[in-house]
Amino acid sequence: MSSLKDICSGLPLDPLPPNRGRDPNVPHAPIRTPNLTAEEERLALRNALRYFPPSHHATLAPEFAQELRQYGHIYMYRFCPTLRMRAYPIGQYPCRTRQAASIMLMIMNNLDPAVAQFPQELVTYGGNGQVFSNWAQFRLVMHYLSEMTEEQTLVMYSGHPMGLFPSLPSSPRAIITNGMVIPNYSSRNQYEKMFALGVSMYGQMTAGSYCYIGPQGIVHGTVLTVLNAGRRYLGSDDLSGRVFVTSGLGGMSGAQAKAAVIAGCIGVIAEVDEAPLRKRHEQGWLMEVTSSMDHCINRIREAKSSKTPLSMGYHGNIVDLWERLLLEYERTGELLVDLGSDQTSLHNPYNGGYYPVQLGFRQANQLMLTDPDRFLTMVQESLRRHIKAINKLSDAGLFFWDYGNAFLLEAQRAGAEVEKVGGGATEFRYPSYVQHIMGDIFSLGFGPFRWVCTSGDPQDLAVTDDIAATVLEGISANVTDRIRQQYNDNIRWIREAGKHNMVVGSQARILYSDQKGRVCIALAINQAIADGRVSAPVVISRDHHDVSGTDSPFRETSNVYDGSAFCADMAVQNFVGDAFRGATWVSLHNGGGVGWGEVMNGGFGLLLDGSEEAAKRARLMLNWDVSNGVARRCWSGNSNAYDTIKHTMEDNEQLRVTMPFPVEDERVLDRALQG
Repeated sequence: MSSLKDICSGLPLDPLPPNRGRDPNVPHAPIRTPNLTAEEERLALRNALRYFPPSHHATLAPEFAQELRQYGHIYMYRFCPTLRMRAYPIGQYPCRTRQAASIMLMIMNNLDPAVAQFPQELVTYGGNGQVFSNWAQFRLVMHYLSEMTEEQTLVMYSGHPMGLFPSLPSSPRAIITNGMVIPNYSSRNQYEKMFALGVSMYGQMTAGSYCYIGPQGIVHGTVLTVLNAGRRYLGSDDLSGRVFVTSGLGGMSGAQAKAAVIAGCIGVIAEVDEAPLRKRHEQGWLMEVTSSMDHCINRIREAKSSKTPLSMGYHGNIVDLWERLLLEYERTGELLVDLGSDQTSLHNPYNGGYYPVQLGFRQANQLMLTDPDRFLTMVQESLRRHIKAINKLSDAGLFFWDYGNAFLLEAQRAGAEVEKVGGGATEFRYPSYVQHIMGDIFSLGFGPFRWVCTSGDPQDLAVTDDIAATVLEGISANVTDRIRQQYNDNIRWIREAGKHNMVVGSQARILYSDQKGRVCIALAINQAIADGRVSAPVVISRDHHDVSGTDSPFRETSNVYDGSAFCADMAVQNFVGDAFRGATWVSLHNGGGVGWGEVMNGGFGLLLDGSEEAAKRARLMLNWDVSNGVARRCWSGNSNAYDTIKHTMEDNEQLRVTMPFPVEDERVLDRALQG
């Protein structure tokens, strides 16, 4: 068994570690089909071998070639460590600076088998959200971080460590870019080739930025989405006896079951793959599992009648479930579902992100490998059936929303009836959850703020939970009713977080807060570290899915209607601004959520160590990290953002934002354009 010291000592070359191949006891990523030419295969192999001295090429070349042809990518399984991958306490990492150790901790958490979807393929979530492209990169990164000083920055090009470069103590310790491809060449097919060649990588959001905290992150976001959907669509805070139907239990989608019960409703989640079903059931996030459609329908009726919260996993295809719910309605007139969405990985529809209803799970995996064109046709046929059932149930009273996974976008491309008459480029028959539910929250400055206790001690997490709740309770006394409702949702979340047993991997927590709340929580936690109430440093971060972090016209910025929804200035500015305002590391990604070529997003990590310097960095960087997005949303015409940034400027005289003037009389435009 290797140690932390071993995996931080660089590539093991003398001797080479044994090639144990793939571990049959963990789930593995679907086989990729990059369709390389003979010359491209040769280039991929050459690119992989450049990590190693020529004396090892004769040994490594045949096995790398076999991986490329068998799995569609060179993962370098030989170099996968035998050490149990997890977030070890920060003091155990061999390093020269705790900032570097904090990055090491976060990387290893992303690859923890309890957290990662396909750990041996370095995929954290979303089917293809990579931490690195291969295991040589992992080992080199850990080695660089162990040797780094506070006058160096690690530069990361799509998983590849370009090296340590001289910088300032105030500079980020790591700068990460993933998938920065020239726009005209940012297609899915070109991505598959570039990934197989080892020259680009899809980091999703928090996979390639080392900031994933397990499905807890999306549990909270989903709880807020479902609660606010109930308020908007059903006119009630009480969701008892209400049924929420959706799909996906793999990576981030695995949170849906837990979220449904916390929100108080009946969650029914379809999943074709037995492994994540079993995993979520063993974790206690799924209360029940069934492969019987009749039993599933009976349990929905029983739970509705008793108004008992329930999370039930249906082992089968979501299309079958929607069609059966429609059949029950047509037979009996009883609508068994109130709210609906989807979290299949449709950013990756033809490589395991979506399984067509016409095929079983194993059949589908085989067909996507042997006949990708036929598989594509079947996926699109399935999407048309999927939408047809939802449309009929919607006509009967179902409220459905797109969860930002490119479901409606891919359905439209498949020819399904999702067009919104008179809608803009980012609008469909059904809204995205940003357009109708979470967009207003973003415009108020609220988004997913998170922290990780690097001691690994649950007591530290309990202390920081109490700090965060106390801070929000203090702030909420002097805000508007609308903002107080958001604070109250999050105070309740934090106060009940411990009993919901949501920690998977690192000792981490997430809540939604606005700018003032984030800054105050960070400063209070930093003071608690200084006082010794928290025993070790704390990493603060956020999901890229936030107020400022992501430009995504079919998700985070789908409620931007001034024509700039397809512009990415906000995300790029956020990445740059966080870097020089104090972040410990920053990242900028192509892709994430809705898929490659559809979004630009970025994130950060910042280490709080109890120092005045850490407090200064947190205050400066967090204020920018929220205000940037609120200002952009204000300029696009959002009234909530206008009010929010106006109040923020009143609190900070150094902040001066260009404010828009509305056109008050539409006839002015009419006359001008008719002249």
